[in-house]
Amino acid sequence: MSHTGYAPARQRLQRSELAVPGSNPRMIEKALTSEADYVFLDLEDAVAPDDKIPARKNIIDALNDLDWRGHGKTISVRVNSIDTHYMYRDVVEIVEQSGENLDTILLPKAGVPADVYMLSAMLNQIETAKGFKNRIGIEVLIETTLGMANVMEIAKHGRAERLEAMHFGVADYAASCRARTTVIGGLNPDYPGDQWHNGLSQMLVACRAYGLRPIDGPFGDFNDPEAFKDAARRGAALGFDGKWAIHPSQIELANDVYTPPEKEVTHAKQILEALDEAAREGRGAAQLHGRMIDAASARMAENIVNIDDAIQAKGN
Repeated sequence: MSHTGYAPARQRLQRSELAVPGSNPRMIEKALTSEADYVFLDLEDAVAPDDKIPARKNIIDALNDLDWRGHGKTISVRVNSIDTHYMYRDVVEIVEQSGENLDTILLPKAGVPADVYMLSAMLNQIETAKGFKNRIGIEVLIETTLGMANVMEIAKHGRAERLEAMHFGVADYAASCRARTTVIGGLNPDYPGDQWHNGLSQMLVACRAYGLRPIDGPFGDFNDPEAFKDAARRGAALGFDGKWAIHPSQIELANDVYTPPEKEVTHAKQILEALDEAAREGRGAAQLHGRMIDAASARMAENIVNIDDAIQAKGN
C-alpha cells in the first residue's frame, strides 16, 4: 500500500435513493415511510420553473416537520445547478431555516472542483452564522462530459470541502455525450455492450481512491423491473454502493440487489475467521473450501460484513 491514503468519508447506508419532487407534498410524506435508505427532495429537473420557489418552501416545511432520521432515512436536497439564479437562494433559505435537519446537499452538474468549493464556502458561512452543530455533507452529480473529464480532480479536492459521494447522472451525461439513446439508463442495442460502463468505472475509481461513496443514477423505465435490476446488478458488480429509485416500485429492487445475500455474508465471516486462525498460527494465508485466501480476501470480506452490519443496524 502507498503511504498516501484517504480514509472513507462519512459512511451512510445508500442502497436505494428515492428522488422526490419538492413540488409534491403528498409524495414527500409518502417517502418518509418508504423502505428507501436515502431520500433526496428535488428542486432541479423534477420541478418546473414556476414551481421552484413554492417547492423550496415545501422542502423547508418537510425538513422541519417530518422525522426523517427517526425513520432511518438520510435526507438530502438536490438544489439547482450553480449556473442558474435559483441555486444561491436554494442553499441560503433551506440551510438557514432547516439546516440542522439536513444531512447532505446534492449538487447537480458538477464540472470542476471550484463548484464544490463554492457550495462548501456557502455552507461554512451559514453554519457559522447560525451556530449549527450539524455539519452538512456535499454530494455531487457527475453528469456532463466536463464533470467526467475532471472527475478525479473533483474527488481529490472535494474531500477537503465536505464531499461524501458522487452520483452518476446518466440522462444528462448521455445528452452531454450526444449519445443515441432515449431511455434514461437504458442500453442501445447498436452498442456491443454497456455504453455507460466507461463512465461508471471512471467515477467509481475516483470515489474509491479518495474515500467517497459511488452511487449509480436513475433508470427511467419504471415499468421494466427486470431491466432496472440488470442495471443495478452491473453497478453492484463494479462496486457501487447503491442506485437511484425514481419511482417507489424501484426501491425494493435496489435494496434487494445491493443487500449481500445471507450465503455471501456467511462466507465472508468464514474467511475472516479462517484468516484470524491462520494469523494465530503465524501464517499469512489460509485455505477455505479448497481455495487460497489471504489479506486481500480479508479486505473484500470486510466490505461485505460492514454492509451487512449497517443493514442490520437499520433493521431491514
